[in-house]
Amino acid sequence: MATIGADRSLAQASISSHNLPLVRRLEAVGFRAWPAASVQYDGSWQVRLTAGHPSNRLNSIVPLDPSDHRDVEIRLEKASRKFEAYGRAVVVRQTPLASPVLIELLRQQNWMQFDETVVMTCDLAEAELPDTLDHLPTHDVGRFVDANLAVERAPLSLKPALAEIITAIKPPSGLFMIENATDGPLATVLCVQDNDLAGIMSLSVSETRRREGLGTEILTSAMRWARMRSARSAWLQVKLSNRPAIALYERLGFRDAYHYCYWQREPK
Repeated sequence: MATIGADRSLAQASISSHNLPLVRRLEAVGFRAWPAASVQYDGSWQVRLTAGHPSNRLNSIVPLDPSDHRDVEIRLEKASRKFEAYGRAVVVRQTPLASPVLIELLRQQNWMQFDETVVMTCDLAEAELPDTLDHLPTHDVGRFVDANLAVERAPLSLKPALAEIITAIKPPSGLFMIENATDGPLATVLCVQDNDLAGIMSLSVSETRRREGLGTEILTSAMRWARMRSARSAWLQVKLSNRPAIALYERLGFRDAYHYCYWQREPK
């Protein structure tokens, strides 16, 4: 976690330097690809809460209009109380759509910035996908959830919430897994096709089987599936600190679209 300091490159980035229509569209499909249990609006702010899952994407305030800075301090406190009612610490997600006035308020109140993430896109028509073993998606949500939790070594207590999230996804979805009889699940990825856009979600490779090409193999299968269903572009989100994953995505043709990060209050 990085504290607020001299490096304010993301927060100070000029709004005009971003393709805001693209950001808005990718944010919208991202919400549909990873739906929160509760979504409320305060002006253009989306307040997303999901009691059963800790993901910040499912539990954060997401401002969606750079010009919406009316009564930011009052609204921030009001939204914070909603998080307290859920037993969660309040988190603000900063994309290029966040008001600079709100971000300056967070700084003044000594909030901390963390988890800078890059959103990447790829032209599926132009992508040269490697000739790897192809995998077909499963329709068994329970089996996929079990595999994903096993690969990520995540607590089994997350299974009901994760199954609920995946079941709630409305656009067509492909659930991909690589597994064998000896080692069980080795890799998973979820691909959500929203019209001409395909979202790559939850790409995971077993820690003991990384650097064996499994990530390339399963990601390529998902991209081929999306392309066959007439998707024109793929998108994904990856933490900026995950350099090996970013290198893989760049090899397959993904390029930066924009960055986002989270803010939370400094612990007392």
